[in-house]
Amino acid sequence: MTESQTAAEAAAPDQLTPMPEDWQRALAVVAHPDDLEYGCAAAIAGWTDAGRDVAYLLATRGEAGIDTIDPATCGPLREREQRASAAVVGVGTVEFLDHRDGVVEYGTALRRDIAAAIRRHRPELVITLNHRDTWGGVAWNTPDHVAVGRATLDAAADAGNRWIFPELIDEQGLQPWNGVRWVAVAGSSTPTHAADASAGLDRSVASLLEHRTYIEALTDEDPEKYCRTFLTGNAQALAPRFGGKPAVGFEVFSR
Repeated sequence: MTESQTAAEAAAPDQLTPMPEDWQRALAVVAHPDDLEYGCAAAIAGWTDAGRDVAYLLATRGEAGIDTIDPATCGPLREREQRASAAVVGVGTVEFLDHRDGVVEYGTALRRDIAAAIRRHRPELVITLNHRDTWGGVAWNTPDHVAVGRATLDAAADAGNRWIFPELIDEQGLQPWNGVRWVAVAGSSTPTHAADASAGLDRSVASLLEHRTYIEALTDEDPEKYCRTFLTGNAQALAPRFGGKPAVGFEVFSR
């Protein structure tokens, strides 16, 4: 090995492992409408194209997300936008837990609600959003993301233990499901795996655009330009670590 080869290898970024493919059902659990569209819709489009089943579970309806719209009006509006957004990437099942936007609390109530959904849907793959305090560096995360992400990681185990939340069996007839094999965290600053975003990138842009009311309140930039720039930039940023292909990164926790 030459000195130049050694230097080149030292400078090369750590390569990301392809996401597991030996699964059929996934459940994506996040705090708000638009979380998945900002985070990983391009990957989800590719998975549904391949015939896999993906369902969405949202802790809130995002009712506190737009300053100029009263929550009573905003919640139903954002729910409609989320259902339309999910349909763009082939997801037909979208459920809401009705925790309060902005003040979601990590704890047993949230874990129970997510564990119940895992038992209902029986996924092998669970997806959530960054549960850490920051997005990397000093970009602070929101309490809702942290609470829901952390509760999802815990609920993946809760769902398989009949002695945790036994009322799910007694009252709802939900038997334990210990079939979750991975929890994949989108939006992590320390991804371990990635999914090819090439085929799903355009649909991920269209999916995010369905949240037009939120985006128009967020930025004065043309909505389509804003969505495409954001999502394409994120996907291309991971390409050097994924064989040159645009990618969606995940921090994967095996179970």
